[in-house]
Amino acid sequence: MKRVNRILVHPRFQIYKEEIKKWEEDRPFCGHDVSHLLDVARIACILSLEEECEVSKEYIYTAALLHDIGRPEQYAHGTPHQQASVKIAAGILKDCGYDEEETAAVLSAVGNHRDAARASQTSLDWLIYRADKLSRGCYVCDVEEICDWAAAKKNQILTY
Repeated sequence: MKRVNRILVHPRFQIYKEEIKKWEEDRPFCGHDVSHLLDVARIACILSLEEECEVSKEYIYTAALLHDIGRPEQYAHGTPHQQASVKIAAGILKDCGYDEEETAAVLSAVGNHRDAARASQTSLDWLIYRADKLSRGCYVCDVEEICDWAAAKKNQILTY
């Protein structure tokens, strides 16, 4: 997990983390802070163990930490955050010592975390997609009734 910890202190990760915080300061809905990123990682790890996916914890944490890093680009310019996240994450992964194959696997999960059809291509993609959705606590949300998520997407019961 040394490389995962390098991501957490990477200057670009820190900059984008702070940008997300600023953009979401007055947002009443689910946020995309480090708590959310870690929730996604931990839920994906549980799913991986339960389903015997044999995806490494390091890959799961790496993809989870980077899957929403492009949020500021979405807020500022309308760029889908999964696309912006792929571009930003590529440089961070290189700086943190990931090789081309590892980078491709992580970037696939980051880029596909919002699309069920595309996310089902690899185990890591599918784990991050599902964990991202399962991380949302709609069952205790004070603004759930005004959230624009479709009712079918909302987590109305605690699963993980």
